[in-house]
Amino acid sequence: MKMNELEAKIGFKIDSNLLTEALTHRSYINEVKDDSLRHNERLEFIGDAVLELVVTEFLFNKYPDSPEGVLTSYRSALVKTESLASEARRLGLGEHILMSRGEEQTGGRDRTYILANTFEAVIGSLYLSNGYQACVEFIEKNVCYKIDDIVRDRGDIDSKSRLQEISQELTKITPVYELVDATGPDHDKTFEILVRIGEFEFGRGKGKNKQEAQQSAASVALENWDKLYKKYFESR
Repeated sequence: MKMNELEAKIGFKIDSNLLTEALTHRSYINEVKDDSLRHNERLEFIGDAVLELVVTEFLFNKYPDSPEGVLTSYRSALVKTESLASEARRLGLGEHILMSRGEEQTGGRDRTYILANTFEAVIGSLYLSNGYQACVEFIEKNVCYKIDDIVRDRGDIDSKSRLQEISQELTKITPVYELVDATGPDHDKTFEILVRIGEFEFGRGKGKNKQEAQQSAASVALENWDKLYKKYFESR
């Protein structure tokens, strides 16, 4: 997919230098050693702030009678890493990211946190190119549309909380998370964590910090809950 096709999906033309920066992962800068290039972390910083404000305003207006705690829970579900990464995949951002050969060979183009960070960086580039209202249109179309499903399915409850509720209800055991591995340089580490219920492993997940890796492991456990619960507990 070419850049103009990506802009068509985004719905706006973006300054080419800003869009290139938004799609540049730090590993690429480290590999090519070109001081004239900039990675996307500054744009991610401003994009994250714009995203939070737009989603906050959207929820504030959509649910005028909901208390702050509920709105915060809804917002967290909309802007969590997995949610943003799924939208990045839908837009095809992964194939455009500039990254090192090593990062690409280890699955970087589909790595959840890289996609989520790039999605925020693209919002940052959109904001600097086209202003706040363009971001409102983009974010409401590509993020906020999920809110009805989240409210209906209680998707605002994070994976760790849901796994703990289910596990304690059915097994009377609280899940335990264990660090398996931590790889990469200090500025870009990837953590791998497994979750156990009793003596049994229920899932593994990776993330750019331990909390994100725990959420990922819990999500895997939830996806496989029926099969693993039947295997380890119902047969006993």
